[in-house]
Amino acid sequence: MSAPVFLVEPGELAPVQVGGTFLLRGAEARHAGVVQRRGPGERIDVCDGSGARLVGQVVHAGADGVLVEALDLVHEPAGALALVLVQALAKGDRDERAIEAATEVGVDGVLPWQARRSIVVWRGERAAKSRALWLGTVRAAAKQSRRAWVPQVEAAVDSKALASRVASTVAGGGGVLVLHEEASLPIAQAVLPTGGELLVVVGPEGGIDEDELTALVAAGAVAVRLGPHVLRTSTAGPVALALLAQRLGRWG
Repeated sequence: MSAPVFLVEPGELAPVQVGGTFLLRGAEARHAGVVQRRGPGERIDVCDGSGARLVGQVVHAGADGVLVEALDLVHEPAGALALVLVQALAKGDRDERAIEAATEVGVDGVLPWQARRSIVVWRGERAAKSRALWLGTVRAAAKQSRRAWVPQVEAAVDSKALASRVASTVAGGGGVLVLHEEASLPIAQAVLPTGGELLVVVGPEGGIDEDELTALVAAGAVAVRLGPHVLRTSTAGPVALALLAQRLGRWG
């Protein structure tokens, strides 16, 4: 069984050397020492969310934190192509379930999209609270899936801003795939960029507005379909990302 992962801030593991120790503090230490009752001799990993992984063994768990011996230090490089899920805001917890599963699949970034047909609206204080909830969701999912990288969660954009992001992504050598049930091109046949970022756009429950789709395609996006069935907004993104991860050799 793989070792559990506990997260620290980016760069926090930089001073640690193999054979040395690291003191895990705060909420993560309480989770390791109190909730999970990790004790001396047990294997745990400490990751900084930016690719650094301390392969460790618990030396001591106490009130001051969990002392971990560094058995190895590994840096997992980011892929040449960053997969970014553009997830339309959805009612209930469907958008949160989408980004949770996408994180487990291996997404590199998440961009909340205030689509025209989104029932949920992020404004003012609610926008900050909702984004904080998404940040917590991807962080927890990264820990559960034992990832050294925690996906970035960007500020929400409206459709106009998304079209601008699409244009800049394509101009920078990246690509954009819009999942749409009426598209004729299967996602398995879409041409993928070799670098930059690949945006995967998923609409809300009511689908992507025709004007939105037209604007995204005009900006350089390509409409693709997943298969013969119409998936919920909570499942479409993770399924698409899984197919792309396989094509990119991430699951080899």
